[in-house]
Amino acid sequence: MAKKKHKGDEIDLGMADGQRKAIADGLARLLADTYTLYLKTHNFHWNVTGPQFNSLHLMFETQYTELALAVDLIAERIRALGEPAPGSYSAFATLSTIKEADGVPKADEMVRILAEDQLAVVRTARAVFPLADAAHDEPTADLLTQRMQVHEKTAWMLRANLG
Repeated sequence: MAKKKHKGDEIDLGMADGQRKAIADGLARLLADTYTLYLKTHNFHWNVTGPQFNSLHLMFETQYTELALAVDLIAERIRALGEPAPGSYSAFATLSTIKEADGVPKADEMVRILAEDQLAVVRTARAVFPLADAAHDEPTADLLTQRMQVHEKTAWMLRANLG
């Protein structure tokens, strides 16, 4: 049975529907990674202990706050492409490359884990970039560039804490 079309279902952004869908699917993976990293960073913010408590507690807060803003930008770009944005734990678990932490790691392990996860988000964004580039989707390319820049810098700052 054919899907019934409604007025407004067709979006002409100057790219093929298949390109739009592929980009939105890639952004859904980026959204899932970003939200999962947000949750993990917030968890570590709550549970960090030790001599670096104050500096890590504040650093993690800055990071999860930035991630909370990012998930909205990514989800809104998916919607602008005419696709639904995933928004459930089960959808994120299926789409994300970021794994949940087991238990409560020591502070240095939290930093190491988050640095690795920041780079995983960079790789997810970088994988979507050729799709956006091929479709001449500059708004998505700009979003991806900004996300890669933030995550690369954050990974560097986390690694610097490890010495």
